[in-house]
Amino acid sequence: MLFWVLAALLTLAAALAVMRPFLRRKKSDRPGAAHDLAVYRDQLAELDQEVKRGLVSETDAAEARAEIGRRILRLSQSASDGVASESGGRLERIIAIAAILAVPALSWGLYSALGSPGLPSMPLQARLNGDPAHAPLEDLIARAEAYLADHPDDARGWETLAPVYARMGRFADAVAAYRRTIAIAGANSEREAGLGEAMVGQSGGIITAEAEAAFNRALAADESNPRARFFIGLARAQEGKRDASRAIWQDMMSGLPDDSPWKAAAAQAIAGLDGMAAQNPPVAAKNPSEEQLAAAQQMAPEERQQMIKGMVASLDAKLRQNPNDPEGWSRLLRSYVVLGREDDAVRALERGLAALGPETAEGKSLSELAETLGISGAQVNK
Repeated sequence: MLFWVLAALLTLAAALAVMRPFLRRKKSDRPGAAHDLAVYRDQLAELDQEVKRGLVSETDAAEARAEIGRRILRLSQSASDGVASESGGRLERIIAIAAILAVPALSWGLYSALGSPGLPSMPLQARLNGDPAHAPLEDLIARAEAYLADHPDDARGWETLAPVYARMGRFADAVAAYRRTIAIAGANSEREAGLGEAMVGQSGGIITAEAEAAFNRALAADESNPRARFFIGLARAQEGKRDASRAIWQDMMSGLPDDSPWKAAAAQAIAGLDGMAAQNPPVAAKNPSEEQLAAAQQMAPEERQQMIKGMVASLDAKLRQNPNDPEGWSRLLRSYVVLGREDDAVRALERGLAALGPETAEGKSLSELAETLGISGAQVNK
């Protein structure tokens, strides 16, 4: 109840502060009209006395009377304008005050009808102490983070939280969680492969030297680790070594069951290699000319962009399952623009705004990113 009393008082104070200028009466800067009129009448009477005494000729008196008459007319006109101005100003003040009072009244009325004023507040601690089965993912993560803050040496907790961070697109947190797990419990193939994948996500799909080192450590512990093998093949493809990457993926597929997601990822990556080879067929084996070397240098970034298509498709699929991921939508939008897939970028923006809400802070941030990337609102509304 105290909250509503304070809210009402603050609303009233704000309304009064805005209304204050309209409640003041404007003071007239002109002298009193009645006083001026009395002076002019006295001047006419004195003029008549001077004519009778012969001090002023009749001609001069007529001119003086005419001048005084003109002054009296101007005074009458000014008084009429002042009355009209005061009447108009009074009406404007009434309209302004009514509009100011209508804003809080309308707002409170709409909230009473559409909002939930009777809903009790639920502090963070109360949400954390609730039933985990009914808690949203963000609250579960907050619980885990609060627990790990008090138990920083719980390797199992960090190992559980790391892939969750990665699925949410919080790759820096995922990298930190994997590193913490390895520091406490030691390295194994799955932890090193997870660390490498989180690094790849953090670098926007590029296999860095640090990420490749993590994958190599994973393969040293278990040479059949499909995650590490897939990304090692992707690293070779990003270097332009298509045959090496194809061999890695084909060998990897031969040892995986048909329902393995890594087998499907490898098949999609090989298909991407075949499509790129069709667009850029190899030339006969001979010493390349300077022009061919320059062309190859120019094609290298395009090849790298082509090879991350599989990862972009994977991110797209994850966002279809879990669309409440602002960072994921930003990365997907940026990836499609980098790949030159403008239509897919427009559709991704539409889906992202529908999932996040165009008027939310996340939706507005996504729209601003789209503007900087050259995806205008007109394209989205086509």
